[in-house]
Amino acid sequence: MSSAKPIQLSVRLPFATPEAFLQGYGLMISRGGIYLRARRLHPPGTPVTLEVKLEDGKRLLYANATVSWVTGTRGEGVAGMGFKFITLDATSRRFLEAAAAAMPHARSPEPPVPRNVGPIDTHPDAVAAPPPSPPPAPVAPASADEPPPLGAESAPPPSQLQPVLPSEQAGRLVVQGAAEAEVRAPAFEGPLTEPARAGPIIGIGLGATNAYAAVVSGGQPTVLRAKDGASLVPVVVALTPRGKLVVGAPARGQSVTNPKWTVSGFRRLVGLDFDSPEVDEVAPRVSHELAGTEPGTCGVRLADRIYPLEQMVALVLREVRLVAEQALERPVSRAVIAVPAWYTEAQRQAVHEAGRLAGLHVERVIDEPTAAALAWGHGRRRSERVFVYDLGGSAFDAAVLELDEGGYRVVARGGDPALGGADFDRIVVEWLLAELAAKHGVPVVDRTARQRVQDAAERAKIALSEATETRVHVPFLTMAKDQPVDLDVVLTRAQLAALTRPLVERTIELCEAVLRERFLRVDQIDEVLLVGGQARAPLVQEQLTSTFGRRPLEGVPPDEAVVRGAALLGSMLEEKAARAGVGVLPRSIGVGLPGGRFYPVIRRGTALPATRSYRVQTTRDAQAELELALFQGEAPLVKDDHPLGVFRLSGLPRQPKGTVSIELSFELSGECVLTIRGTEPSSGRVASSVFATEQTPEATRRRIARLEGVELTPDELEAAGASGLFGLVRRFLGS
Repeated sequence: MSSAKPIQLSVRLPFATPEAFLQGYGLMISRGGIYLRARRLHPPGTPVTLEVKLEDGKRLLYANATVSWVTGTRGEGVAGMGFKFITLDATSRRFLEAAAAAMPHARSPEPPVPRNVGPIDTHPDAVAAPPPSPPPAPVAPASADEPPPLGAESAPPPSQLQPVLPSEQAGRLVVQGAAEAEVRAPAFEGPLTEPARAGPIIGIGLGATNAYAAVVSGGQPTVLRAKDGASLVPVVVALTPRGKLVVGAPARGQSVTNPKWTVSGFRRLVGLDFDSPEVDEVAPRVSHELAGTEPGTCGVRLADRIYPLEQMVALVLREVRLVAEQALERPVSRAVIAVPAWYTEAQRQAVHEAGRLAGLHVERVIDEPTAAALAWGHGRRRSERVFVYDLGGSAFDAAVLELDEGGYRVVARGGDPALGGADFDRIVVEWLLAELAAKHGVPVVDRTARQRVQDAAERAKIALSEATETRVHVPFLTMAKDQPVDLDVVLTRAQLAALTRPLVERTIELCEAVLRERFLRVDQIDEVLLVGGQARAPLVQEQLTSTFGRRPLEGVPPDEAVVRGAALLGSMLEEKAARAGVGVLPRSIGVGLPGGRFYPVIRRGTALPATRSYRVQTTRDAQAELELALFQGEAPLVKDDHPLGVFRLSGLPRQPKGTVSIELSFELSGECVLTIRGTEPSSGRVASSVFATEQTPEATRRRIARLEGVELTPDELEAAGASGLFGLVRRFLGS
């Protein structure tokens, strides 16, 4: 260390609270030091008494430090100094422990080196020593724990010591009166052309929290790992303040410092209309801003741009593809993607589009319960009936599958798309905040602080799968009477079970409903298969054991079962020797009728693939166009069902009513993608549509309004009952 006399430096930062400081400047600080931009530099090794204040003058940090290195000494980059902390007062130590708990990089014992300030210089002669100045009045310490003032030089004016604008800083920040740093979000860049089909067909498990890739090697499915050993890709996308989109672990690291520009949990909403009830339910619970895209689907606003959620999914799929290419050391462009069983046709189409943007040919979209059953049944040689309990991060699926050497069949399915691990986390968060309020009488409203509690709740929940109790400690969470407040409680497995029991019991009720749908008894189920991270919870396994009279299987890890099954299906497709796989339609598909009624053409539970063909005639003179509004659901009124779009066949011969016939074909693939084809034989007019991409939600709503504005007369209802679907569709066309 230099023998120079210590100097005294003070800087005021443009942040109102410690939480705001962590959000806006957190990447420039660590347990070991801080980086600050400066007009006047001091040589490395210079001892310093450093005081950092908030914008109102309140002290945030007080430390004995040394100048560890400098930047901008050779005309390259930004002029600044990295200060290494030597001793700290008690308040500063608590604050830095809070930063280290919230941000992994802050655990370093050295000051962080920013990426946007140029090279560092550690040589003592890097800068000339500044001229001496008259000694100032010392800064009084705040407590007996604080280091004594080492003052020898007056504190520089605010213009001489400033915070640097970091590359990953959250939001827009005014730095010492400088102009605001405008951040423009980049456009999403997908492939300009379809990639050539290359490499093996990989399986991708697109979970609510993490995504995996797997491939079959030597007859066995293997989860793929990148060169750094990582196998999972967190399903998180973030925009940095420099306008760069980052995916996976780097994006998740920004969730505390910049939650508004960090997007997670989007798998639940991809492909849905922005004004759908599902979006309305989720929007208040997420830190990022949801917005409508130009076609009317749900998107997310990052800086100045709105991204459709299928682009967020595409970024994750592209990262998964890169992991697979690193592991296999060859290009990959084909995939089978596992998705929740409750996905609508629109959501499955959105996954296909996301795969295309990610440079993948999506060979098949498979339901998660089916994929998990494939993984479990691989290599088994007997016929069994399996119950799949799939409790993931965002939804719950339950299914009964029958497996034998000839293939598998989904015989019953149910669940709740709005019940998942995130709901368990939310209950724990509410309990933790209630405990904090009861002990200290302070609410937690800061978004960054709540995110820290969310992260702590998730860690505690996971720990209690193995331990009987765990400490939940979030230091420096908020302030009360100008004093920092920690969240520090002990949560036991018994308490967690009591908090979450209603959610688990709800899943058991849904399981029983699935069994009743096919008149099955629990003693007719051979095995119970667990899928999803939340299914690891001890309470879940206890309840399932009590309900089914047997413990769930533990052979395939619940969080890897889905991706292994997707890989197996990919291998079967690649070898053109796939076992016959039969799924069932999770929700009915049908047409809208006059009066706003819904008529199911292909009913829920229909084995897939499926085809329904009908012939209809024109119902008015000179009718030149056929129009059908398509919906999916079980509600009797179309306004309560999910709109798929509108099918049209135009250019029909203008003949008297009833003389022009149209052949309609409703085709559902094995992966539940709907295609409608219409043919008019005399003119040769043909139309084909894959749903749901043909109509905006606004156009569909207008069609619903037209349907609701026409009521069927009693005579028409009687005629409809006599003529079945043919009569109903004919009357619909006449509306």
